Amino acid sequence: MRKRSFPNTYVIISAIILICALATLVVPPGQYVTSEDGTVSFVAAERSPQTWQVFTALYHGFVKQAGIIIFILTVGGAFWVLNATGAVSYGIGRFISGVGRHDTLVLAGLALLFSVGGAVFGMSEETIPFIGIVVPLVTAMGYDAITGLLVVYVASNIGFSSAFLNPFTVGIAQEMSGLPLFSGMGYRLLCWALLTAALIVFTLLYAARIRKAPAAPGIAPAAPGSAPAEAPVNDRRKNIILLALLAAVVMLVVGVVVFKWYMPEIAALFLLLGIVAGVLGGFKANRIADEFVAGARDILPAALVVGLASGIIVILQDGHVVDSMLHGLETGLGGAGKTGSLAMMYGIQTLINFLIPSATAKAAVTIPIMAPFCDIIHLSRQAMVLAFQFGDGFTNMVTPTSGVLMAALGMAKVPYEKWVKWVWKPVLVLIVAGFILLLPTVFLPLAGF
Repeated sequence: MRKRSFPNTYVIISAIILICALATLVVPPGQYVTSEDGTVSFVAAERSPQTWQVFTALYHGFVKQAGIIIFILTVGGAFWVLNATGAVSYGIGRFISGVGRHDTLVLAGLALLFSVGGAVFGMSEETIPFIGIVVPLVTAMGYDAITGLLVVYVASNIGFSSAFLNPFTVGIAQEMSGLPLFSGMGYRLLCWALLTAALIVFTLLYAARIRKAPAAPGIAPAAPGSAPAEAPVNDRRKNIILLALLAAVVMLVVGVVVFKWYMPEIAALFLLLGIVAGVLGGFKANRIADEFVAGARDILPAALVVGLASGIIVILQDGHVVDSMLHGLETGLGGAGKTGSLAMMYGIQTLINFLIPSATAKAAVTIPIMAPFCDIIHLSRQAMVLAFQFGDGFTNMVTPTSGVLMAALGMAKVPYEKWVKWVWKPVLVLIVAGFILLLPTVFLPLAGF
């Protein structure tokens, strides 16, 4: 019997675009509007069915996500130059020799580090360059690319979802709710600690199950998709290039935390790193350019996925049905009691994260409506903010409309369809865990709640 194949990423996303286009034909159009006094209300809008626009969705999706597409092309090209020098493979080999049997501590330490980054300053897009470093490292240690995604992308997402200082979720939601900034931190810190500990245990169990024999020192595999070219670079030059890489990582952290860098500055930093690595490796200008173009070409499929997936949102927004779907979900909140209403708020935030992956945009639409409703049913606004955090974060690891997810998978060379088949169960467990962690906000006298 012939085995049925799972549709590839492009087919999955194209099918979702077609379904969304059909929704614009049947869902009553509407939109939220804000009056001069700040009141948010839902009003009917003119129907705008999306038909042939499904064929322009890729173009408009590229325009919408131009920033992250240019970002991943730049980072991909820079890492290709870096890998062509042989410095990364050389450094990984030396690292593995030094780690010996303590590689599980490395995995746990990386997961903790990136979870802290997500919890403190909302680390998200900033993980993409690190994936290009960590995935080759863990694969050389005998693990797979998914292990690398666990300790970088998933860890930062766990921190982002259960953040206690993240200005992009906690800060914005509390400000819109009229709550003191970063209040209720004690329980959020507990939630973060529990979820991060669970992630570390899960990662170590998964890593132990799939581990193979580690690569021999000095012959660690290159980064995913990198060229196996034999670069005539001696060990002294490789050590200097590795110091340049370390300096770039330090500059990245300082730039993001202190100077509030974002994708333009980070892309510029790694472009500079690629050029410096090429010069230190003795490459001529033409070779640096050729290697950079080769890297950008290699990461181009991920850029195509980001643009195509963004077309989903374009179709829904141009069809005036995103707000209609949200309004339909919100009308079911009444009469459910505290626990039921909190569960429905959590469910709404989880579902609309597939439609509006931006935390800021979701907060602007949902918080002004849900905050006053909490007062009516005597539910803490802090509980609603926590439901917003969990709902905004967990499904980021599976929604195709997340440009960061698609870029992360592209850097790790993990197809979206393979990732979904693997990650849907852990995401479901996280959603259930999120609801369990919300219950004490209803039944226990928590500080700040």
